[in-house]
Amino acid sequence: MSFLSRFNPAPALKDFWQEFRRPTEHRWPILAVSVMVPVGLLFILAQQRTYIEPVPPEVTYISTFAEGRTDAEIIASNIENQRIQDERAAEQERINDEVRNLYRELGRATGVDVDAIDERLAREAAEEEARQQTETENAASDSGTQP
Repeated sequence: MSFLSRFNPAPALKDFWQEFRRPTEHRWPILAVSVMVPVGLLFILAQQRTYIEPVPPEVTYISTFAEGRTDAEIIASNIENQRIQDERAAEQERINDEVRNLYRELGRATGVDVDAIDERLAREAAEEEARQQTETENAASDSGTQP
């Protein structure tokens, strides 16, 4: 049994039209009320506007610092944090150098001219630095001449 044969709307429409064409005294009032109820509800609901003000977020401030720290304690903690950041940056740079050396060894083992690549990259970095320096100087001279 196919899907369309089970849910075919044609017999239903024929049956509705047959019943609707029969002359009954309350046919038109019932049809009018049947149409007006959903149309009226849709009209009323379409006119309603409800704006809800957003709830402000609850902010919880968490401080890991002791209350009433002195300036000397703040400076000491800043120096310690900077020392830790410098150690981490140095360790990361050491790891990056080790990875670069491993890639150079891999390149040499596979027959790639890594020295020429390094020279080209150094030349491009120098050109980029010179271009940025020129742009900085031009921007400084332009801002100095404008009123």
